[in-house]
Amino acid sequence: MSPIPDDLTLLKDDMIAFIEGHGMRRFSAYVNAEEVQCVTWKTGNNPDSWKDFVELAKAADSSFLTMDSWVLEPPDLDDLAQRLGNAQYSNEEDVEEARWLRTHLGKTGFIQLGWAYQGSMFLYEVATGWYENYQRLVDLAEDFGSIALDESDPDDEH
Repeated sequence: MSPIPDDLTLLKDDMIAFIEGHGMRRFSAYVNAEEVQCVTWKTGNNPDSWKDFVELAKAADSSFLTMDSWVLEPPDLDDLAQRLGNAQYSNEEDVEEARWLRTHLGKTGFIQLGWAYQGSMFLYEVATGWYENYQRLVDLAEDFGSIALDESDPDDEH
């Protein structure tokens, strides 16, 4: 059994209280690790390692942390199901998995904390299993949307 709960809302609340309890502020932002130099925190088997992450930020004299979270909302799921249903190469299992995700509506599936130090962003991320499935389906839907079919135009042949 995974130490990561099915809904990260309570964890997010704990993080907010812990950060504020250390006299630090939060800056609402998502850090895209593909766009900036990042160091990712390894949690090991400790689900509370995020506390060590926050304490390290404090020790490094960071006055704030970036914080981002993602909650599954009906429009997100409706859009995904529609994109998968309309995709030429999708399969029914993927569409059914997208429908199954409805059981997680309103739940927090992803949290990211970050702080800057000497030109790098230090990141802590946690995600639920269902969020990772959701992201896989989003990537799949994007891949289906980017597949260009080679349909010859009859006018080009003459």
